[in-house]
Amino acid sequence: MTMPLDKPVPADDTSKQAASDCCLDSCLHPVRTWPLHCNETLQSQIFPIVLCAFAALRERTHAYAASSQAHDAAATRRSHTACKTRCNDARRATRRRAGTTMAAFQADDGYEEPHVIAEIGCNHMGQFEIAKELLTLAKNAGATVGKFQKRCPKELLTEEQYNAQHPNPHNSYGDTYGQHREFLELDVEQHRLLQKHCEEIGLLYSCSVWDTTSAKEIASLNPPLIKVGSPSNQHWEMQKVLRDEYSGMVHISTGMTTKDEVEKIVSFWEQGKGNAKERVILYNCTSGYPVPFQDVCMLELKLLRERFAGRVRGFGFSGHHLGISVDIAAYALGATWNERHFTKDRTWKGTDHAASLEPAGLSKLCRDLKAAWQCMSYKKTDILPLEAAQRAKLKWGCYNQDLAKKTAV
Repeated sequence: MTMPLDKPVPADDTSKQAASDCCLDSCLHPVRTWPLHCNETLQSQIFPIVLCAFAALRERTHAYAASSQAHDAAATRRSHTACKTRCNDARRATRRRAGTTMAAFQADDGYEEPHVIAEIGCNHMGQFEIAKELLTLAKNAGATVGKFQKRCPKELLTEEQYNAQHPNPHNSYGDTYGQHREFLELDVEQHRLLQKHCEEIGLLYSCSVWDTTSAKEIASLNPPLIKVGSPSNQHWEMQKVLRDEYSGMVHISTGMTTKDEVEKIVSFWEQGKGNAKERVILYNCTSGYPVPFQDVCMLELKLLRERFAGRVRGFGFSGHHLGISVDIAAYALGATWNERHFTKDRTWKGTDHAASLEPAGLSKLCRDLKAAWQCMSYKKTDILPLEAAQRAKLKWGCYNQDLAKKTAV
């Protein structure tokens, strides 16, 4: 006598045992409720046999359940081990492919590898060690450049501005705005040490200059690039120092600047020592902290390219918005250089922290810009190598050529 039994599916011993007992009880039920009118002799002969058979079946079922549980546990362990191995193999293969791709990759249509400038500015709060730490954090996040700011407050500000209160006293580091600015300044020797730290960790050092004295001081360090911020892009005496006494790249932002003023900037750099075509990077920028998305005006970058491509070395985007999605649009529109304010903690005291990226945000920005760069290419063949297997497997007319021929119109 044989009876089919479904394999128990509950996960623990108790539930498996209960399932087995329930199954057997349902089978024994008609025996226990044998109709009283049946022949007593037949009952006395068959009933013990049936009970013995079911008892043996119960023992075998319990043994099967225990064996099944052990088998399932072992299978689960093997499955987890195999899954972990496959995942690790996949990760290693992905890293190998990524390494090969990045080494051999070249974008089409003139898209260059993006460069991210971590604009530390004065977010170091006047503390040299914090400035060094921010450089290290920027490097670890994937930035190309760590940038600061240099001012000579007494040269830059009028006496009235110097002696006025900070417009937001909560963020001030001095009794007057001038004293606040003096407190945040690092001297030239400290900038030289920061440049040395950049060289040690594999990061490019840069600085924005606001006045002629600062331009001369930073130019004496001969960094690979110096930035002219939007407030200073009509300061011709300062820019003359950078044009005629410095040979590196000069990045110039165009926030709060008219189109005629931008033309004056480019024309100025086309004169005198050096060549704007080889040295100047023009940045699209809106001067606000932070800038709402509707005021980013990203298509101005398109206008800069249309008007000045061939007259300057390249283009960039200096963003004061929130988040990082806008930066990808800037790269797609031709901004090879991407500058974002950077801090360790957006809640620190100061004006720029709230509009800055923290390390996690900067890391994601660098990651996403690199991914965008890798996307900027055309297909080298109609069917890419990674598509070939999928085409053979999924494409109608490829995996079923005979049927496709019969149904062709």
